[in-house]
Amino acid sequence: MAGKVDVINAIADQAGISKKEAAAAFDAFVNYISDVCQKGDRCAIPGLGSFNVTQRKAREGRNPRTKEKITIPASKNVRFKAGKDLRDLLNVSKKAKKR
Repeated sequence: MAGKVDVINAIADQAGISKKEAAAAFDAFVNYISDVCQKGDRCAIPGLGSFNVTQRKAREGRNPRTKEKITIPASKNVRFKAGKDLRDLLNVSKKAKKR
């Protein structure tokens, strides 16, 4: 699994910038997506996908320990939907890879 440090190192290598600059760019990118999602807007990144805020309704659940009914409050959730380019990249057939 790639973590934040791995992503920053890859950005620095591919862009030919320092790790400090790559870390600043990465943090700015994450902050921007967070700000857009906090406003309830959709954030689409061509070639990658989009982040959408969804509203989950309040619902009844059960406490697994006591089996008592509880009310789970409404909440907001962020969903990521991979874009077509990313999906196509992940679903390349083995025959296409051999060519």
